[in-house]
Amino acid sequence: MMAVSRDRRQTRAISSGLQTRDEPEMVIEGYFIVFGQETELWPGAFEEIAPGAVGESLSNDIRALINHDTTLVLGRNKAGTLELREDSYGLWGRIKINPRDSDAVNLYERVKRGDVNQCSFGFNILEEITDWRDDGTVKWTITKLDLHEVSVCTFPAYEQTGVQARKAEVEQHRKRLFEARKLKLKERLRAVC
Repeated sequence: MMAVSRDRRQTRAISSGLQTRDEPEMVIEGYFIVFGQETELWPGAFEEIAPGAVGESLSNDIRALINHDTTLVLGRNKAGTLELREDSYGLWGRIKINPRDSDAVNLYERVKRGDVNQCSFGFNILEEITDWRDDGTVKWTITKLDLHEVSVCTFPAYEQTGVQARKAEVEQHRKRLFEARKLKLKERLRAVC
């Protein structure tokens, strides 16, 4: 396992089929993270979240947002308006909608109609396993993360800075492989001469 800088905040997206419930109060619920689901960041580069990766961070002060916008808070676990639970499938969440918050009610109605049904989450990678495959592809399995927020999103997408960081890591690996091959070739040539 490799420890990754906690400074690099990242987001990931899933298509989760969020649902609404009309109970005594309005609720949006669904899975914000699905474990073991391999996602292709770009051709040849894959990532997945391992079961149990979230657990320790559930005691964090986590917010539910609209489209990762910190000014549009739907709920907060410390306030009891966001419930998060990790199970064998992933990270399930339930957001209690404030009926006096027009942004929240509007989003609730969009989810209810099916116009918005995707989500995303913001986190830092704490531990991961990197698998450099023989076919030239790479897969990162995040085994421990530091969760900050979950978001109900219109167009969930990977944050470009996270993808660029992953691409830089792949490029560094390729350079190391090239240098190692070059060194081996030089050693072989010296042995022949």
